[in-house]
Amino acid sequence: MKQDIHPDYHEITVVMTDGTEFTTRSTWGAAGDRMTLDVDPKSHPAWTGGNQRLLDSEGQVAKFQKRFEGFGIK
Repeated sequence: MKQDIHPDYHEITVVMTDGTEFTTRSTWGAAGDRMTLDVDPKSHPAWTGGNQRLLDSEGQVAKFQKRFEGFGIK
């Protein structure tokens, strides 16, 4: 194995959105750093099953629905 080509692998503290913390090993940051998460499995709708909102950018959803409103099984 080549010497001195691998990043430093050290312990960091991860802070979840609800304030809980855990220690893990990572190449992110420096030893002892704290990574504060904005989104995690406890708060993200993809994992919690929360209501998802569809962002209609410039009426794209409305255009799609109008275009395909008669399409499909009736």
